Amino acid sequence: MKAFTVLEGLAAPLDRANVDTDAIIPKQFLKSIKRSGFGPNLFDEWRYLDQGEPGQDCAARPRNPDFVLNKSRYQGAQILLTRDNFGCGSSREHAPWALEDFGIRCLIGPSFADIFFNNCFKNGVLPIVLPAEQVDELFRQCEAEEGYRLRVDLQAQKVIRPDGVEIGFEVDAFRKECLLNGWDDIGLTLLHADEIRAFEAKRRAEHPYYFS
Repeated sequence: MKAFTVLEGLAAPLDRANVDTDAIIPKQFLKSIKRSGFGPNLFDEWRYLDQGEPGQDCAARPRNPDFVLNKSRYQGAQILLTRDNFGCGSSREHAPWALEDFGIRCLIGPSFADIFFNNCFKNGVLPIVLPAEQVDELFRQCEAEEGYRLRVDLQAQKVIRPDGVEIGFEVDAFRKECLLNGWDDIGLTLLHADEIRAFEAKRRAEHPYYFS
């Protein structure tokens, strides 16, 4: 998992509440358990005008010109502004996989669905919860100013607007440490690799018949 320390990136406003995980990555793309390759199908039913299927060449598909992430001013966005209850619905981990593969490393909104919120941290995406009025102001500024960029400093726990205003946010200390170091569940386990090897060696010596 890629570490998250400071992100200075283009923001895009997804002005919809209750965006569920089937909208983030539709069910037909869940056959793969790889973490990569889902970016082209992020928000598939909203980004494209045809029916998406696994294995399609998305470059040749007709795009919906009205969808925010298809607009030229938001190309390359790494920060997505969201509304209430983003990531609701099924618990598919493919949703943060698709966001991260597309290039979205940070979500800012007033609330997130619990399982989706947890899955984001495990996959290198930082979800930031802010009061609704602060999110409203970010939406207003982002829509008014082309090329609107935010600086997200995880260590300092601050979102810094282009006008210099700093907005503090809360984050669980353990999740923060994992993101700063790029530790997913496998990475956390490997921190104890020496102890695991020692345990396996001791077990083999004491109970060799388990391994015959």
